[in-house]
Formats: sequence, structure tokens, C-alpha cells
Amino acid sequence: MERRRLGRSGIVVTDICMGTMTFGLQADEKTSFAIMDRAYEAGIDFFDAAEMYPVPPAAERFGITEEIVGRWLKTKNRGEVIVSTKITGPGHGWFRPPVRGGFTALDRRQIFQSCEDSLRRLQTDYIDLYQTHWPDHGMRQEDTLEALTELVKQGKVRAIGCSNETSWGLMKNLWAAEKHHLSRFDTVQNNFSLINRRCQNELAQVCRMEGVSLLPYSPLGGGVLTGKYNGGALPPGARFSDYLVNGAERQQRMARRFVNERTLATTERLREIAGDIGSSVTALAVAWSRQHNFVASTIIGATTVEQLDECLKAADLILDGDTLRRIDELEVEIPNPMTEDGLRRL
Repeated sequence: MERRRLGRSGIVVTDICMGTMTFGLQADEKTSFAIMDRAYEAGIDFFDAAEMYPVPPAAERFGITEEIVGRWLKTKNRGEVIVSTKITGPGHGWFRPPVRGGFTALDRRQIFQSCEDSLRRLQTDYIDLYQTHWPDHGMRQEDTLEALTELVKQGKVRAIGCSNETSWGLMKNLWAAEKHHLSRFDTVQNNFSLINRRCQNELAQVCRMEGVSLLPYSPLGGGVLTGKYNGGALPPGARFSDYLVNGAERQQRMARRFVNERTLATTERLREIAGDIGSSVTALAVAWSRQHNFVASTIIGATTVEQLDECLKAADLILDGDTLRRIDELEVEIPNPMTEDGLRRL
């Protein structure tokens, strides 16, 4: 496992990050502790949370994940663990976050309230990386950045970042930070995987040229790349199984972005490529993500220790040129499977 700097900040992390999205729902507290202990023992020092976790979000579960991470954090040396979390933001499209009575603008009051609540739940006096979970493109960027900058000056936050952001949104924030002499985003956390490679377009160029690190989430394509949905399977307890069978129309639409003929066909072909190098698609997918020069740390998730162990096989896996070529050829044949028309939408 390598260590990489987050943007231009002073924070250096392992290039695999332990995501906690399932903690408190799919994984109970005992299992969550076991997963975090196993990750820590394997050398991972970077743990990512959010105020709205676990997912799917619900008002009655709001903040549970941070509380679990906070209790676990008390069992470790705080200085040896890098903790990131997120203020929710307004969401978009089908997603309406059940947060603070629906008040989700990224303004001064919401940012200060969210940060104080996260600090309390995490039982710590500082957050290493504080991120906006969803952008608020209706806000003046400098207003959001001024509040985040004040948290940095107060020592409550070491560095700031964004998530689910567009190339335009990231550049607009970087411009505002430079113009108004404010803290800048050092990271952007977006969906990036072998079935969703859109970050390789403009966003990757922004990251490289502006010194911002990508923190890819869902490197397994929401679990699709494990192969568990292939052959028409809908495994019990899997998020997309529930969405496809019982979900509202908006949930079914989202699930079909991940589970469709093109993503399943891609997974089947990747299984052949992985088999030829003696790997699983799970390890292949995480290793592929790690090998991009604009990526600092790839966020993995798990509901069991066994699932985590499979992801950890990527820690020392380096894909050779021939394997990368075959993966790229598959992308040409089945481009960006998570879009309906197969085009790389920006």
C-alpha cells in the first residue's frame, strides 16, 4: 500500500480508504468495529464517513455511522488515524436528504452546525478532511468557502474537499478561493469505477492541473463488479435488489443505472481478464482505481470482514500494461455502461 498527499494539503494517507457507509444498518456496531480493526491492522489509516450515513439515508438513522466511528476512534491513537466526514448539502434529482428539517443549503449556519454535530458524534476535537457531500450551485461559492475557511482557522478542520461535484463546480470553487484568498478544495470525491469512467474526461484534467486529488467511491460499481447480480440474481439484503423489487420509481431508476445489461456484460468480460492474472474482479477493480495519477485514495466499503479481505488483495496488486490494454479495449467496446446511451456524458 502506498501513501499519497491529499491535494496540496499537509495530509498524507494510505491509497486505500475505509468507507463506512454501511455501518449502523447493513453492518451492526460489532461488525463495524471488526471491519475497522481489520482495515487498521492491514495498514489503512484513512476512514471516510458522512453525517447522513448509513445509506440509504433516513431521518431516524441520521448520524449513526459517525457515532459508531467515534466510539471506535476512542480505541485508537487519534493522531494515527485520518478521519474525513461530510456536510450533506442539498442533494439533487431523486435525492432529498433528511437533514436538519430539510435545511441543507451550504451556508454559514448550516456548515457550523453540521461541523459541531459531527465533532460531537465522532468524539474528536478536529476533522482531518471536511467535505461538502453534494454541491450547492445556488450558493455564492465564496460564502460557502468563507465558512469552511473559518473552521480551518479555528483548528476544527485541517483540509476541505467536495463530493459529487462537476468539473465546472470544482473549477468555480477553486477560482473563488484564489480570488478571495480562502481555503481551497484539496479533494473531490466522485463515483469512479470500471463501469463509470467519466472522471477520466475533464475532471481528471482539472485534478492534475490544479493539484486536487480524486477520492473515488464505489470502485466496485455499487457491488455490481463483484458479479453478485450476474445471471439475473438479486441477492437478498443487497441494496439494488431491494430497490429493483420494492423501491419507489426513483430508486428503481437509480438501481438500473448500476444493474443493466451493459454493466453485467462488462462484469462478465472483466471476470475473464481477472482470471487470466489470478485475481478476482473485486481486487482488479480496486487495483485499477489505485493506478491513476490523479487518485489519492480509493474508498472501499464492506458489510463483512470477508468482503474487506477480498478488497485488501488489491493493496499490492499492480496491473501490467497488457491487462490495462485489455481493460481499455473493453471500454471501447462497451463504453461507460452506467449511462443509458453509452456516451461519456460530462
